[in-house]
Amino acid sequence: MIRALQTEDISAVSAIWLNTNLSAHAFIPSQYWEGQLSEVTEALAQAEVYLCEREGAIQGFVGLNGSYIEGIFIRQEAQSQGVGKRLLDFVKARKDRLELNVYQKNSRAVAFYQRERFVIQREGLDEHTGEMEYRMVWTR
Repeated sequence: MIRALQTEDISAVSAIWLNTNLSAHAFIPSQYWEGQLSEVTEALAQAEVYLCEREGAIQGFVGLNGSYIEGIFIRQEAQSQGVGKRLLDFVKARKDRLELNVYQKNSRAVAFYQRERFVIQREGLDEHTGEMEYRMVWTR
């Protein structure tokens, strides 16, 4: 089931955010992600966030800022089970255009978004991490 974030979900969602970033972005020092956690936790309460739940357990979530996908984060145990695709299909049904940034070194995510018909619009440098990233866009 996909549903909107509730206040009582924020702690669990923040943990998924941190663990997913640590796992998917091992090329960035863990202190960077840990240092962002409190800011992200506060921002979640104000953001447009949808989560995928199975048997009462949150499997993953997607955060949006208008048509910009802030990220799709899936629990380690739920990865490669279609959760990310379900979340992405959910937001695609509500938007005519979506865009996001993804680190070039995160080849698994780049391949996922390309399979989902996102195209690389440009590349640039993430000033916060010093890592190269792609801006990817999907249109209906």
